[in-house]
Amino acid sequence: MGDRVRELLAEFGLGEDDGAAWAGSGLPPEAFEDWLIDRVARRPAGERARAVYGAGDVHDFARRAILGALDLGPGDRLLEIGCGGGLLLRAALAAGATATGLDHSDDMVRLARERAPGAEVVAGSAEALPFAADSFTAVAMSIVLLFLPDPGGALRECRRVLERGGRAAIYTTAPELRGTPAAPEPLAGRSHFHDDEALAGIAHAAGFGQVAVTNDDGGQLLTARA
Repeated sequence: MGDRVRELLAEFGLGEDDGAAWAGSGLPPEAFEDWLIDRVARRPAGERARAVYGAGDVHDFARRAILGALDLGPGDRLLEIGCGGGLLLRAALAAGATATGLDHSDDMVRLARERAPGAEVVAGSAEALPFAADSFTAVAMSIVLLFLPDPGGALRECRRVLERGGRAAIYTTAPELRGTPAAPEPLAGRSHFHDDEALAGIAHAAGFGQVAVTNDDGGQLLTARA
C-alpha cells in the first residue's frame, strides 16, 4: 500500500478493514481516489460508514431543515433518496407519515432497515427510481444531490414520483464550500456544485413549481412543489 493511500485513509478516518477492502478490490492505483469517495460518501460501506451514518447527529442540520420544510404528518407518504442510516425516515414515522428509503449502498440499506424498522427501504438509483408515478406526497434528499452525475435527471424522477401538489425538500452544498472541511478534496473535485440561481433553474427545468432556494452559510435548501 502506497504512502498516498495510507495518508488519505488516515485523513478520512478509515481503518484496517477499509485498507483491506481497497487491497482486495483489484482496482488500479489511479482508481483509488474514486474508490475512497465512494466508500466514505457516494456509496458508504464498511465499519466507519456504519458508525458515521448511524450516529444520531449525522447531518442533523440538514435533517432539521428538511423536516421543517416538509412539515410531515399523518397521510403523508415520504420518499427519502440516499437515506443513509435511516434517521430522517425514523423522524417521518414518528410524525405519523409512512416512509420509504432508497440508497445505492447495500450497507446503508441494511443500516436504515435496522434504524427505521417501520420504513420500507430498497436499493436503487436516484436517476431511475423503482416507483410508479404519483406514489408519494413528499420527497427528501440530504447531502446527496452533489454526488449525482445527472442532478437534473434525478430531479425529474423526483417530480415523476410525486403526486400533484407534492413537496420536495433537498439539502445540498453550495460552491463556496468547495475545498473546505464540508467538502474537502478529493471529494470536492468529484462533486457537482450549483449556485442558488442554477440550482433553482435545475428544479424548474425538471417540472417543479414554487421553487425556492435558501442558503445558510453554504448549506442550500431547495424546496419545490409538483
